[in-house]
Amino acid sequence: MKIWLDGGLKDIESARVSVLDHGLTVGDGIFETVKTVDGKPFALTRHLDRLTRSARGLGLPDPDADEVRRACAAVIDANPGVALGRLRITYTGGHGPLGSDRGDQGTTLVVALGEAKRRPDSTAVITVPWTRNERGALTGLKTTSYAENVVALARAHEQGATEALFGNTVGQLCEGTGSNVFVVLDGEILTPPLASGCLAGITRELVAEWTGARETDLPLDVLERADEVFLTSSLRDVQAVHRVDARELPGVEGPLTAKAMRIFAERSGDDLDP
Repeated sequence: MKIWLDGGLKDIESARVSVLDHGLTVGDGIFETVKTVDGKPFALTRHLDRLTRSARGLGLPDPDADEVRRACAAVIDANPGVALGRLRITYTGGHGPLGSDRGDQGTTLVVALGEAKRRPDSTAVITVPWTRNERGALTGLKTTSYAENVVALARAHEQGATEALFGNTVGQLCEGTGSNVFVVLDGEILTPPLASGCLAGITRELVAEWTGARETDLPLDVLERADEVFLTSSLRDVQAVHRVDARELPGVEGPLTAKAMRIFAERSGDDLDP
């Protein structure tokens, strides 16, 4: 495997990031996960725009979008034969002191590509007792401070699920560890607004646009009443949910879920970004 590290391609075996990189010591970094299909990235421009928004929210210098785009193309070209891939862009505060203060040696950019497996059409999810802080300094930013998600996802796996859903501090439905959530109530597709603290997911944005889904505050217990539930993310695309905790749901048999899956599959090819 070849990756991009700070200006050029390197073999994975020889690529090195300082042990004092702020992304490692204090989680001072941001990232994007981009789906690739037969060597073409999906919605790359949208991902790069969000990368810049996250950098500004964290107080990092704007990443050089042209360099990031070149890095993505170089990594894809250097790792041929990946039918479905996970392109990971990581951008950190760079070499710094052991505390929270940043150093002055510049940022770190890493781009890597790995193979991905197509997700099942339907999955099980759980809810967790921990909350998202809709007013936190990192709210809405895709940062490398992901340990909270690691803990919640491990809980999901222990219970035979692939995702964990969070409420926020005021008891509203927010998001999953790496996905956005949609529910169907009374024949309408609904999703939590960004004010709930959820990430502005790229797939979420497209699905809402293409299906006419409406953003609205939703209490966490909506999951006990929803007719259908589905998830969206870069690698899940649109994925039906057939179980929330112990509650069974129709999964792919849900008519609006099936419609959303079909629309996304039909239209997403238009957003393969060279």
